[in-house]
Amino acid sequence: MRRTLTHLAAVAVLTGLAAGCASDAKVEQRYPDKGQTTSGANNPEYGQPQGLFGEGGINLFGGGNRSRDAEGGGGSGIGVNAYLWRASLDTVAFMPLASADPFGGVIITDWYAPPEAPDERFKATVYILDRQLRADGVRVALFKQRRSGPDWVNAEVDTKLATELENSILARARELRVAGRQ
Repeated sequence: MRRTLTHLAAVAVLTGLAAGCASDAKVEQRYPDKGQTTSGANNPEYGQPQGLFGEGGINLFGGGNRSRDAEGGGGSGIGVNAYLWRASLDTVAFMPLASADPFGGVIITDWYAPPEAPDERFKATVYILDRQLRADGVRVALFKQRRSGPDWVNAEVDTKLATELENSILARARELRVAGRQ
């Protein structure tokens, strides 16, 4: 009997609490119109949705800055100047590609033996150093080997070749930039 009274008292208290809470609760019964998202993105009544990290969010790849995007430095998802990157790939396209890192800005080619000199071979590493299209934004390291019997031996590379390759990359980057504006 005592147990039954305790249960009845508990039920009465819970019922009273539920009734009291329900009368004070304000329930919104407006829903977005058809064609609008449930987050209210298209409905001014619900306001503008806020992102978890603020209005701009988190920028992982450098995109979103219009002035930098116009210079070819962002928006493409790479960590270097887009014109220099594309121009570098275009310029060394005659050599087999060993690796390309668009975030670090490094392009490494494999050994290439020119048809006119089969006893020589070249390898290039292109470093894109800046997000801006500048003359000092690209560096080329060139390596040369000569055949000595069955082996390849390192040989001296004329520094003019690396400079000419850099100039070719810069000229191609300028062409791409001009073509991109039209």
